Amino acid sequence: MTIGQSFLAALEHEAAVTRKFLERLPEDRLTWKPHERSMSAGQLAYHLATTPGQVVEMASKDDAVAPDFSQGNPQPTSVKEVLEAPERSVQAVKQLLPKLDDTAMERTWRALKDGREMIAMPRVVFLRNIMLNHWYQHRGQFSVYLRLMGQKVPASYGPSADEMPEFMQQKAAVSWPATNVWPRACGARWRGARAWRSAACSAESASCSTATCAAA
Repeated sequence: MTIGQSFLAALEHEAAVTRKFLERLPEDRLTWKPHERSMSAGQLAYHLATTPGQVVEMASKDDAVAPDFSQGNPQPTSVKEVLEAPERSVQAVKQLLPKLDDTAMERTWRALKDGREMIAMPRVVFLRNIMLNHWYQHRGQFSVYLRLMGQKVPASYGPSADEMPEFMQQKAAVSWPATNVWPRACGARWRGARAWRSAACSAESASCSTATCAAA
């Protein structure tokens, strides 16, 4: 797997999580701010929705024009506008990221302002820090906005105060043993309290069955 492929896999997974957050934005709170110097909820949501595509477009050039942060972030006029943006953003990443092989990823990327170098770093560092880490940071920031607006906060890597992540809502496929004493014939190996791995009972003993293991 190339560097670009690993970044794309991470982004596609996180994009689905991020969309859950954006869907909680209330239509009547687009201009709400937690502080007069903060971005509005709509501005932050739109920035969160568009960041990956904007960053990968910058990263596709060896020398990119540094963004003008003095203009602020766009203010969307509807939640629909916010929710339509992530698809375009992810599609831009899918189109441009595969063109950057590992050699290109290790090449120095620069941001220029009026021809003057503002920052320089390996392209892989820029993409990891700004396309991914910076994106995650704003999602965490937006979760605070949701809480302050009285909205339920989605689960992400683990539970939020309002809900469990999907993998914890599903019925467990394996019944965990209540004891750490397992017959060696069943091929079970323990790695610490209540953490186990089995190479399938029948692998080492044809007479061993699930019921036998459970009763042991």
